[in-house]
Amino acid sequence: MNDELEARIRSGQALSESMGNFHVTGWDAEYKTLKAAFTVRREYCHTNGTIAQGGFITAWLDAAMAHAVMHDTEQAQTVFSLEIKVSFYEKVGPGEGRVEGRVIRRGKRVAFLEAALYNPDGKLAAEATSTGILASL
Repeated sequence: MNDELEARIRSGQALSESMGNFHVTGWDAEYKTLKAAFTVRREYCHTNGTIAQGGFITAWLDAAMAHAVMHDTEQAQTVFSLEIKVSFYEKVGPGEGRVEGRVIRRGKRVAFLEAALYNPDGKLAAEATSTGILASL
C-alpha cells in the first residue's frame, strides 16, 4: 500500500471521501447534537441512479451518531455499534444531504444515540436509534 493512501486511511479522509465527502458542519454541546453534510452520488443509488441504497443511508446515520460521541467526549472516545435500528420514510436521491446525530445518554461503557437524515429536498427521510459500546481513541 502506498504511503499517501495509508495516511488518508489512518486520518479518516478516505472513509469520508467514500461516503460522499461526509463532514461535520456543527456541534451543539448543550443538546449533544452534531450536524453533518454529504453528497448522495448517483453511484450510491439503485433504480437507474435515483434512490440511495439503504446501506449508505444507514452509514450516514451511524457516522453522525459516532461523531456526536467523539465531540461529546472531546475526541477521547468513539463508539462501536452493538445495534442500529433504521426507519426509512422518504426516498433519498442524488444531491446534497444532511444528517443530525445526538447523544441521548452516555454512561461509562455504553451510549444510547439517535440520528435523523434529511434528503436533498430537505424532507426527513430516515431516522435511527443505536446502542453502542464506548472505546478510547
